[in-house]
Amino acid sequence: MKIIDIETFVVGNPARDFGGRYWFFVKLIANDGSVGYGEVYAASFSPTVVDAMVRDVFDRYVLDTDPFRIEHLFRRAYSAGYSQRSDLSLMAVLSGLEIALWDIVGKALDKPVHALLGGKVHERLRAYTYLYPRAGDTADVYADADLAARRAVDMLDLGFTAIKFDPCGPYTAYDPRQPEIAVLEHAAEFTHTIRDAVGSRCDLLFGTHGQFTAAAAIRLARRLESADPMWFEEPVPPENMEAMARVARATTIPVATGERLAGKHEFARLLDLEAAAILQPALGRVGGILEAKKIAAIAEAHYCQIAPHLYCGPIEAAANIQLDACSPNFLIQECILDFGGFYGEIVGNAIHFEDGYLAVPDGPGLGVSLDESLAAAHPWEGSDLHLMVQDHPGESGTWGSITPA
Repeated sequence: MKIIDIETFVVGNPARDFGGRYWFFVKLIANDGSVGYGEVYAASFSPTVVDAMVRDVFDRYVLDTDPFRIEHLFRRAYSAGYSQRSDLSLMAVLSGLEIALWDIVGKALDKPVHALLGGKVHERLRAYTYLYPRAGDTADVYADADLAARRAVDMLDLGFTAIKFDPCGPYTAYDPRQPEIAVLEHAAEFTHTIRDAVGSRCDLLFGTHGQFTAAAAIRLARRLESADPMWFEEPVPPENMEAMARVARATTIPVATGERLAGKHEFARLLDLEAAAILQPALGRVGGILEAKKIAAIAEAHYCQIAPHLYCGPIEAAANIQLDACSPNFLIQECILDFGGFYGEIVGNAIHFEDGYLAVPDGPGLGVSLDESLAAAHPWEGSDLHLMVQDHPGESGTWGSITPA
């Protein structure tokens, strides 16, 4: 079997605040007619630039190769231009291609990917979602703690037993920073109001986007500890792991991080510094499924758990599920609500959520297939990136980063 061709799909997400503005899918085609799908999570460049990078890496390292030689492909692409380090853009491109290769391999063997990586150890996977507003909400759910508490109860009614929120305002090009005390007080009130509403029925996952200095993150964590969050996510930017370790040592809340890291070496250093208890690799960026499996194994040796990040499309979601199913130290999987609407339709509603858990598929490959006609009917048009940060320092009174679809 040889890989002979590639197609790409840049799909505009009609509900852009539920998974990002667009999704970048790749399709690899083998000489026997079989196909595999992957997803690239590259937030730093426009899709036209990403498309050129994907095709360059494909032509150099994937075209006319055996799809079963995934480790060999990884080593060649990882070493491109004598880099041999975790470049986020290259790793994102490599991830999308690698995920598609696993899909082809699984189909060729008529086995799910998790069966090829040690086998299923979880029959179902605990799931969480962001705290989202409802269409029609007139107030900002991240500015109004009482509204947020009502929406948290809505998430419980869907079956979720864990909810994530990030009430500290927009993330900016000037992060990390020491916020005004009003921001800290708002975050504390917001968290405790939700805790009062949900009681012990639900875990709370407190998110930031590396917005704070270590000193500021510690001040915030002390205000949150009595609400007993399950984690404190990315309290400082990922570039300074020593600072994250200082936060981890100063709070009883477990630190979670990893969505902006790539490759096993970065995660290993994070664990060596005892900077996190929960790792959140984004499989469309981290280096692919096999690299993520290695990261999960390193985490297991440190008694740390994995909770893969998801804020992109459903092909990465499907890859996450395959990793989760075969990882003994899996904790919880991020979801985009219950994967309904367009998010589910574009993969034939093949991702199954019920009562707070995701089903583990037993079909071959990733267990999903891209609806190419639906993808073609929703091309991305625009100049924005998948995610956009605010260009100027944050100001008090601008709390939320998510708006109703």
